[in-house]
Amino acid sequence: MSIEINNESGAEVDEEGIVELAGYMLGEMGINPLAEMSIMIVDEAAMAELHEKWMGEPGPTDVLAFPMDELRPGGGARGDAEGPTDPALLGDVVLCPQVAARQAAEAGHDTRDELELLCTHGILHLLGYDHAEPDEHKEMFGLQARLLESWQEVRSSR
Repeated sequence: MSIEINNESGAEVDEEGIVELAGYMLGEMGINPLAEMSIMIVDEAAMAELHEKWMGEPGPTDVLAFPMDELRPGGGARGDAEGPTDPALLGDVVLCPQVAARQAAEAGHDTRDELELLCTHGILHLLGYDHAEPDEHKEMFGLQARLLESWQEVRSSR
């Protein structure tokens, strides 16, 4: 996997850990190892600007995903369940560590865990998952929980 990360937030973030997580998630989802994606880490002002421009919502949010190619896990183009996905530019995941830190404090866990959750959530959006409808929500959040649980097992065994 080619995973580019760019931290423009001014916050200290475990960039290597985020890249490892993203690689693990893409591997678990059966994405071709030649696929590419990027992760941007931005401050609240930049995230608020993106949130308003692309989602029409005021203020910063925790994560945004900008898919490039329509892929599905384990398949080619969306709807094709034959074989692994073709190499592709998956898109961009944008994270805001300041918002993540507030959410982590509210949830009672550390910011690293929150950023991992948000990155996983963004990657699933890149892969075509959504949570607008109840059945989509159940599928996406169930998969997200399973992936994070397996990642935490891998991470803790190192």
